[in-house]
Amino acid sequence: MRATRRRLGLVARNVGIPILSLVLVLVLWQLIVVGFHVASYVAPRPRAAIDAVTQNWSVLWPLVLGTIRETVYGFVVGAALGFFLGVIMAKVSFLQGLVYPVLVLSQAIPIIALAAPLVLILGFSTAPKIVIVAWIVFFPVTVNVIDGLSHVDRDLVNLAKVYGASRWRTFWQIEIPATSTPLFSGLKIGATYAVTGAIIGELAASDGSSLALYQEHANSNLNTAAVYGTTMVMTAIGISWFLLVVGVEVFATPWRRRTVARRWPWRRGRDLADR
Repeated sequence: MRATRRRLGLVARNVGIPILSLVLVLVLWQLIVVGFHVASYVAPRPRAAIDAVTQNWSVLWPLVLGTIRETVYGFVVGAALGFFLGVIMAKVSFLQGLVYPVLVLSQAIPIIALAAPLVLILGFSTAPKIVIVAWIVFFPVTVNVIDGLSHVDRDLVNLAKVYGASRWRTFWQIEIPATSTPLFSGLKIGATYAVTGAIIGELAASDGSSLALYQEHANSNLNTAAVYGTTMVMTAIGISWFLLVVGVEVFATPWRRRTVARRWPWRRGRDLADR
């Protein structure tokens, strides 16, 4: 019973505090607009921005779905590429010294400047958007994987060798778990910025309708409520994807919250009998 209450309290704290912070942001927004008498064409009230989304949801939903698709595809490609590069570069020091400066150079290129050449090469399709998202995501993943593999406990690795463990088994059972913390740090950074890459790609490579172009059209028509409303939708996509990555981290790394093996109820009686 006490454990159940502890879990409920943990869930309430992890969910309730972010919701409370969101409410505080909306309240602060409302107070600033009302208190300083901000004109509606400069900054609408939160309710007006939300209404601009809900009242046009039938039009926005396909656009939102497209942005989510671009974010997910680009994130998966970037995360896989970043993990692969991180492992290879950590294992081959010569390759790390050769490729690492090129990776740093790639991130020095402004992503806006990169969008135009990608459109010329890949055309007005989903491909440039996915490439832009992957370009943003792969670098923090690569750097964190290299850092994690460089700080694996060498005593554990040597002990595995003494007991005859293969390199493959040592990699999966010692090195990968030791890399999980920096890996998920890189994934969370990438998840935060993935939707930014998708929006930039939509602005540069959309041949029809998209969430970014919808916002741009609303801005040109001085529809401030729709501009703020679509910004809230974009933010919600980014936050949701970040929380999904956090959920995967919690599920994939149970040892970070539990130092002993879990005892199931039906095993407890058997353990007592064995004693």
